[in-house]
Amino acid sequence: MYFGFCSRATHGYITHLMPTSRARLSVIFLTVFIDLVGFGLIMPILPFYAQKFGVAGFGFGALLSIYSLMQFVATQILGRLSDQHGRRPLLLITILFSGAGYVLFALAGSFGMLFFARLISGFSGGNISVAQAYIADVTSPAERSRGMGMIGAAFGLGFVVGPALGGLAGHYLGPTAPAWTAAALCAVNLVSAWFVLPESLHSDHRSTGPFFDIGPLRRAISNPRLAPVIGWWVFAPLAFSGYMVATPLYTSARFGWHEKELGWFFTIVGITAAAVQGYFFGRLTRRFGDRPLLILGTAGMVLGILVVPFAPTAIALYGFTFVLAFANSIAAPAASGLVSRFAGPTEQGTMLGAAQALSALARLLGPVSIGTVYDVWSPRAAYFIAASIMLVACISTTRVPLEKTAGHVAPLPGGS
Repeated sequence: MYFGFCSRATHGYITHLMPTSRARLSVIFLTVFIDLVGFGLIMPILPFYAQKFGVAGFGFGALLSIYSLMQFVATQILGRLSDQHGRRPLLLITILFSGAGYVLFALAGSFGMLFFARLISGFSGGNISVAQAYIADVTSPAERSRGMGMIGAAFGLGFVVGPALGGLAGHYLGPTAPAWTAAALCAVNLVSAWFVLPESLHSDHRSTGPFFDIGPLRRAISNPRLAPVIGWWVFAPLAFSGYMVATPLYTSARFGWHEKELGWFFTIVGITAAAVQGYFFGRLTRRFGDRPLLILGTAGMVLGILVVPFAPTAIALYGFTFVLAFANSIAAPAASGLVSRFAGPTEQGTMLGAAQALSALARLLGPVSIGTVYDVWSPRAAYFIAASIMLVACISTTRVPLEKTAGHVAPLPGGS
């Protein structure tokens, strides 16, 4: 039921966005969706896989960390390579590698092989920067944030479908079934991308240079127009990932939540993201613009994190979760759209990759730092620190240029 609703909403959105590009935009949606479904498929069985090879908390944490670390590396490398060689070959290669990672996961006979499988999957999952650059290529600046909203919808929908499908496959078909299912989905995606997805980057907009270059990141951070948005990509994911670590621990201790209740929690987050970014965001950005949505959404996330330890009941916490998910779902695509609009046509993949790389690094550090505060101090302290970090992100968004300026920007100085 949820899939039907979200897919109809996204289908109508894609039709309105660019009628002649429906098929290729749908393939991009499918690529990101399968990335998240594959990630979610694995999560329910990953702790048990780690235990099977005799590792405990540190080993399990290493499997989670290597995925985020490789995404941090890959988003920059893949974005830069796609600016040089085009989006299509990078998407096809990463989809193929993603499938190979899941096959290795299913066949893993040791912890080392399992670790290597997660390394490959994390690297191929960095193709989000290439998918965003593809959207930037085929949409006008005015429509770009709505295109990024489509990617957000794929994230949200995959976040719902993946864990549910993984849990069912593992329960009824055996412990390796989720990995084989994810590999099969990658095969479907590869075939559809091969036959449907044309190259989107014009030869005149291709750049040259080293495939890993921190120069664009330095320019983005030092540029007064883009730096506030880049700041959001550092602080907001840092705070949100810390919140996502603290909440399962806190709700288990405070309300006695277990797998079922946490499942509802993640379902609320995923459905809200899919519905808002797949359907409502386009209408909101047309009416209000990206900058106001970024500021308002980030402020909403500050509130959504801060009130958690004061929730009197589990029902109230579910309500706060919806507020937080809604706020995140209007802020994230607005932030992506603004990065794209500030970048020149030859640096779409590079700048979006830089933003995603910083986001991946923040997601790597957030769980460790906020989790440590939770253990050493208290749950309230963890939420207060996370909310404070999100407040820094909110303050950064107020420095983003007004919409009139942001809509017609020149390429960053020194760009390729």
